[in-house]
Amino acid sequence: MPSEEATGIRVHLDELLAERGITLTELAARVGVTVVNLSVLKNGRAKAVRFSTLAALCRELDCQPGDLISHGPGLGTEAEGANIEP
Repeated sequence: MPSEEATGIRVHLDELLAERGITLTELAARVGVTVVNLSVLKNGRAKAVRFSTLAALCRELDCQPGDLISHGPGLGTEAEGANIEP
């Protein structure tokens, strides 16, 4: 699987959590995803995100998908990942 650096996909979960004063544990409970799987997403190691999970994250963080995920050359760090499922 291509790394985050190779795909140019970056997840901004850390920034959104900090801005909203929400912990990863609290968000995981609200969304119905394990803390481990949410951590995989936060650290840029996810290979996939279900639309239902993305919608729940956007609902709880009061954001749009583009606020959570961006794409551009040279973004992110190299990492392998796991699927994110609720």
